[in-house]
Amino acid sequence: MASSSIDSRVFGVLFASEEMKKIFSDENRVQKWLDTEAALARAQAKLGIITEHQAKQITKFAKAQLLDIDAIGENYKSSITIVPLLKEFKKVFDDDSGEFVHWGATSQDIMDNGMVLQIREAHTLLAKLLTKTYNECLKIAQKYKNTVMAGRTHVIHALPITFGFKVAMWAQEIKRSLERLEEIKSRLFVGQLSGAVGTMASQEGKGFAMQELMFADLGLNVPVISWHPSRDHIAEFVSLEAIIAGTIGRIAREILSLQRTEICEVEEPFFMGKVGSSTMPHKRNPQVCESVIALTRIVRAQAPLAVEVMGCENERDWGCEAVEWDIVPHASVCLAAALEKQNDILENLIVYPENMKRNLDALKGAMLSEAVMLHLGEKLGRLSAHEIVYEVCMKAFTDGKPVIDDLLERDEVAKYFTRADLEKIMNPELYVGESAAFVDRVLADSKK
Repeated sequence: MASSSIDSRVFGVLFASEEMKKIFSDENRVQKWLDTEAALARAQAKLGIITEHQAKQITKFAKAQLLDIDAIGENYKSSITIVPLLKEFKKVFDDDSGEFVHWGATSQDIMDNGMVLQIREAHTLLAKLLTKTYNECLKIAQKYKNTVMAGRTHVIHALPITFGFKVAMWAQEIKRSLERLEEIKSRLFVGQLSGAVGTMASQEGKGFAMQELMFADLGLNVPVISWHPSRDHIAEFVSLEAIIAGTIGRIAREILSLQRTEICEVEEPFFMGKVGSSTMPHKRNPQVCESVIALTRIVRAQAPLAVEVMGCENERDWGCEAVEWDIVPHASVCLAAALEKQNDILENLIVYPENMKRNLDALKGAMLSEAVMLHLGEKLGRLSAHEIVYEVCMKAFTDGKPVIDDLLERDEVAKYFTRADLEKIMNPELYVGESAAFVDRVLADSKK
């Protein structure tokens, strides 16, 4: 019976990525523990710690489908160690080789190592999804690099930009997180095998060689020293997930904002049968964007916990690691779901260039106040020009007249500029700066 949103048969589609759920499923978790035990056995056989036959038997039976996973869970009522796994694992052997599983290791070795193997799979999926997000943004940026729209600061019309320029900023932000995902790999994909307090005392002088063999087998980096109480790289991973969620949530919120009825410059994908309200048939709500925003909030909320977990006691502390068992899967599953939804939004985004053009004149020309001020400032000085243009724009807010008319009623302006001059100065399409050139720079940077 599901009790969380991720595993819910009702809400699961809103909160979870099925692909990421498989990575953090009980079956895969147990399999990663078994993979670790098998790699340990193979390394120990090469060093003469256990026999080759015992290692082959351990490898042969290290399959999650052979174990009673429900029984493992039942045994956790009396133990928070790896012992519940070992009890069930021993049952599947056809000889006494099960007695030599986990030789000299400690529970956290297996559980930490298993989690790293899961995180590596999660990392691969997140990188794939985020790469698609990046590429979709690049496509939109290129397509609309010359499509002029109102730039907004503090939610108010500021100066003209292009829609491609806006989306190119999204793309570059995403690229930085793709770089972060790559950079974190050497710190994150590090194996764990060091014994009870991290000294490898139980390995009788063969610990370093065993680590080299074992982690080469698993494709993990060898730790310089035990990291039982050192959780910084796990905290870094969850924090990076939170940063990615921050970007994705911002994009979703921006699309949601621009979908407002009064603005209607973009819209998340719509199809017949998508219902926005049980009582208002006309509603085309940005419900997928809202879902992404909700998911990214959940992901970001895990980051403080991940940092909190770094406060481990002494050489080992289950009170810290147990928190990771919840927050790492939770953050990863929700972030993958957010990315899947965001990718669909971007791939099928509805753009309304005509509404962007319409909205450019929402302030009746006041949006080009900077351009007017700078031109007038060349005649009167910047401060004097700012005061005149400010007074005219504030007047336009109340009298409803086009700003150009109020400007021409001022002698200081009419002395230097005709209506034709001002119309050219106040043309939004001529005041987008290097918007298109910036898009080209982002596109060029994507090829490096």
